[in-house]
Amino acid sequence: MDRPRWIIGAVPTPERASYLPPATQPVRGVVWSIHLLLPLLGLWLLLSQPDVNITWQHNASHFWMILTVAGINVVLGTLISEASRRRQDARLFLVSMVFLSSAGFFFLHGLATPQFLLPTGSIGFDVGQQFGLTIAAVFAFVSALPLGERAAKAVLSAQHLIRAALAGVMVVWGVVSLVPGLTTLSEPPAVTPVDWLAWASLPGLVLYGAASVMMFLLHRRRPSAMLISLITAYALLAETMVAGMSQLNWHLSWWEWHLLLTLAFVFVAYSAYLQFRREGSSAGLFDSVALAATVARIRQDYDRALEELVEHVRRGEPLAATRLSGKFRLNEGQAAVLDRAGEALANERELSERLAALVAVSAQTRVGLPENQLLATALERVRQAYGDVRIGLVADGKAQVGSREYEFAGDQPLRHDHLLAFPLTVKGHLAGVLEVPVGRTSQDEALAATLAGQLSISLENARLYQELHTLFHQYMSPDVAHALLADPGQAALGGELKELTALFADLKGFTTFSERVTPGEIVEMLNRYHTAAVPCILNNGGTIVQFVGDALLALFNAPATQTGHARAACQAALEMQRAAAEVAEEMAWKRVDAVEWPTFRVGVNTGPALVGNIGSPELRGFNAMGDCVNVAARLQGVAEPGTVVIGETTLRLLGDGVTANSLGRLSLKGKEELVPAYVLTDLG
Repeated sequence: MDRPRWIIGAVPTPERASYLPPATQPVRGVVWSIHLLLPLLGLWLLLSQPDVNITWQHNASHFWMILTVAGINVVLGTLISEASRRRQDARLFLVSMVFLSSAGFFFLHGLATPQFLLPTGSIGFDVGQQFGLTIAAVFAFVSALPLGERAAKAVLSAQHLIRAALAGVMVVWGVVSLVPGLTTLSEPPAVTPVDWLAWASLPGLVLYGAASVMMFLLHRRRPSAMLISLITAYALLAETMVAGMSQLNWHLSWWEWHLLLTLAFVFVAYSAYLQFRREGSSAGLFDSVALAATVARIRQDYDRALEELVEHVRRGEPLAATRLSGKFRLNEGQAAVLDRAGEALANERELSERLAALVAVSAQTRVGLPENQLLATALERVRQAYGDVRIGLVADGKAQVGSREYEFAGDQPLRHDHLLAFPLTVKGHLAGVLEVPVGRTSQDEALAATLAGQLSISLENARLYQELHTLFHQYMSPDVAHALLADPGQAALGGELKELTALFADLKGFTTFSERVTPGEIVEMLNRYHTAAVPCILNNGGTIVQFVGDALLALFNAPATQTGHARAACQAALEMQRAAAEVAEEMAWKRVDAVEWPTFRVGVNTGPALVGNIGSPELRGFNAMGDCVNVAARLQGVAEPGTVVIGETTLRLLGDGVTANSLGRLSLKGKEELVPAYVLTDLG
């Protein structure tokens, strides 16, 4: 699995699985273990072969080696201490104390080198380094603990006291071990080696071992090169204490543990240097060592910085790289890269916004919105990406936006100050003009031209939808119109046998009414009744297939499949009668003559019928044929004005709770057998 990369710095996640592939991780672990075991193997060989473990005393070499290691530790301790102050992290503070305490006692050990301040070796020279490493081991162990919020705050609150106490201990040790004659620590040991030193070194050895293990467990959750360096340093310091137990001063085994000291801290310093080279900044060198709460807080800071970056890009503003580089300690090269990346992101985001606007306008061409609403919606979306875009439609033969009038020669845009004007066309004729602010690149002009083309398509589609609405929805049932628009193949001649419920209605007394009033009054009466009746049918899922004078035929369960179609048809019929009664009552109050308005009578029947497109290739219509429809018409003929008569099959499908009065078995025209009929009054 690849390790995540961040735009600003590299922040590890608080808890992660190990990033190394299972096949290679054990191999690296074995190699790392071998590197740590080799010094112990060398120490064992030297101690087991006294002839090989020769003596070499060179005071100057020892002094400068120790002084160099102390200097490296001071630098590392200072850097980690600064990281602790900046991140307010207790673990980083404790790790810094490991290096600073080691540095202090290394320096005192170096000053105790024979023939520098003291003429000969001393007890302080022999035991001082083990004592200093034990104190550092305490800090190392505590630093590896998973400190909670309360413990971390306590450590940070006491950090100045801890530093002062450590400084006091080092001053006291320096005085008692380096001032001749003050204590026995400045005198040569009476017995060499010091018999109690090996036992006194065991606590430090155990603490380094425990710290190494805990840091390794942390590394498995949060892989980091700096953590590996710190684990290695703790392990080498533990080996140093093992090597120092022999107290064979100036032998090769004695020089070996000095070399281990040097390697431990040089390894950490080199890892920090490599990370600094990779990131170009010291801001996040030791973030991977920090507590989980600190890592989470750092990650939140980076997330906020990225959000700020995205927000600047979204608004098209400068990235303020100077402020970000100050906040995250970026070098000039990183700030320059951030500026270039921001500019590229801004251009990319602008392009994405404009492409998204084109897609949005394209999607609206399928919706069939009214022309004004379509253009208003498109402008609102397009202005988010293109700026102050304006549209003017042709009026009185002129294409203009505000006071600016345009005459186009072909499809080429016109430039007007800081604006580009593109023609909008419908069926090859100029229908309007699109004004777009001049872009920064030729790509912007190409996108604007594409936008003009898309808006032309949208405008043309809006007007075509309006034509279709007039041609279809006002001359046939919405269900039929929608079915034909979705699948024009349904307009082919032919049909299918399907069970449906037919509703047939006409106006009783229409002929008498027509003879006594003007044609205008006839049309007014029909329109008033049909205006009241049609919604009753459509709202219950019916399809009106024809108007014939004062009569209408509606189908339920055709062409669209409909469950409970018999009940829906009866519900529509009862609602029609109530609506028609209200219209008749209203008009009775308005009319001054004695002419009575006709009254609806309705017949409903359920059964199989042939449903489909009937006619010729030149002219056709959607209709239904069959005994079911014929019986519905006959039932309507025997119905009293204002009533609904239904067939036996329809009644059976309505179920319980229906109120219907039997008319007996009727002899209907065209039917040899008698037909049961019922007057429906309530569906229950």
